[in-house]
Amino acid sequence: MDSVAPFVLFLLPGLQWAAAEDTSWTYTGMVGQSEWSEHFPECGGSSQSPVDVVTSQTKYDPDLSPLTPLGYSQHGNRPFTLYNNGHTAVIELPDWMSLGGLPWLFSAVQMHLHWGSGGPSSGGSEHTINGQSAEAELHVVHFNSELYPNASVAMTQRNGLAVLGILIVTGEETNPSFNNIINYLSRVRHADQKVLIPAFDVQSLLPTDLGRYYRYNGSLTTPPCYQTVIWTLFHERVQISKAQLLKMETLLYSSRAEDPDRMLLQDNYRATQPLNHRVIFASFTAESGKELSSGEVTAIVIGIMCGCVGLAVIVRFIIKTVRSTSSWDVLTNNRPAPIQRLTKEAAMIPFQLKTSLCFNCTFTFSLANNINSDGTIPDVTNLERVPSGFWVGLGLASAREGHPGLGTGH
Repeated sequence: MDSVAPFVLFLLPGLQWAAAEDTSWTYTGMVGQSEWSEHFPECGGSSQSPVDVVTSQTKYDPDLSPLTPLGYSQHGNRPFTLYNNGHTAVIELPDWMSLGGLPWLFSAVQMHLHWGSGGPSSGGSEHTINGQSAEAELHVVHFNSELYPNASVAMTQRNGLAVLGILIVTGEETNPSFNNIINYLSRVRHADQKVLIPAFDVQSLLPTDLGRYYRYNGSLTTPPCYQTVIWTLFHERVQISKAQLLKMETLLYSSRAEDPDRMLLQDNYRATQPLNHRVIFASFTAESGKELSSGEVTAIVIGIMCGCVGLAVIVRFIIKTVRSTSSWDVLTNNRPAPIQRLTKEAAMIPFQLKTSLCFNCTFTFSLANNINSDGTIPDVTNLERVPSGFWVGLGLASAREGHPGLGTGH
């Protein structure tokens, strides 16, 4: 934003401050953020915001409990005020909204947005995580209502303010909660314009997981940069559609309606500031807060599928092996017993046969001359009667043929 807007910053509703009547600031230009410290000394302090959260350097604090929005959803019938202050779009919040989970009770004051300009390498968020910015960022501002009487006093005192930072990314789906703001931006297109909008559930703008966040001590991200802010940056991002982001980037002007030149209100975010030995605490461990990229998710899915296929192949191989072993055992058990083999000497022993076909018949003969060539005994268990009246064993020569060694049945 190259125009120079009047230095009237409604970061807190009904609250104005100025360093001098002729002092104004912008994000770029004559009094851009690189020159802020010349006109607003605290902007050059050692505890400035925003910062880059390097997750490997954060310190886990088990005492950081989940934040508790109080009254965020109980908006009642009282409308909200939407205001273009020339630097951002501000929504004033009712005084019954507050924030629990901090050492003191903090009452809500207002919320506002920061965004980029839609360029290919454009940022938009003020805070970054591991050097990566989001497309936009929502800030919800509260003041310490336990220690200080009002926001004007609290903003200049230690632990006077508590700001929630919500990183916003884009996707395909529209976020209906953010339409409660975006749909009315066209009514405050120019600086200093203000309009009443229907009240809505402010908690619907926050991440669903309020228990994982980063905590550090910092400052306002715009002049006068008071270093009195307890920052809470949520780990979980909130998603809006690309069309919603485009409206944020193109609908508002930093110039007034009567100004001859209209300047789009874009790139209204401050660059990250040095930590200067400050510690950023995390309410969660690195393992519990790790998010997987789309590439990592794809790799895991493919790995699981390959593992399932490999397991199926192994199971099939085991089943096939078991079946093959069982079949071989069956075949082995069904193999015929080896046939007894006799020597010539053993075959000379007289041998008697009795058969059920001839109860009174006894065959006495020597098998010495009837052993097969491979040493097996001829089958003499099945007998048949021949016309000559003899009983002979099958496989032996017929007595009628005068085969030697065949006994006579009687």
